[in-house]
Amino acid sequence: MITAIVLIHVAADRIPEAAQAIADLDGVSEVYSCAGDVDLIAVVKVAEHEQLADVIAGHLSKVEGVRRTDTHIAFRSYSRIDTEAAFSIGLES
Repeated sequence: MITAIVLIHVAADRIPEAAQAIADLDGVSEVYSCAGDVDLIAVVKVAEHEQLADVIAGHLSKVEGVRRTDTHIAFRSYSRIDTEAAFSIGLES
């Protein structure tokens, strides 16, 4: 699975509608509205790199109100749950 984090700049009057339209796209697993330099952050998960272009350039960037995107492809995932599970291997009684 390939994961991309997409930072999205949206016209201020279109943020809720754009967020929902992006969340409805195949390949988009989560969309967050946020404060700061970007308006929305989307998590895209696909099986192949070629699908990133379909989802992001082909659909997400064409959602009404989207002005600009900045895509970051994840290499590895870390989470507290994964770390705790790794350190508990073999400790089951």
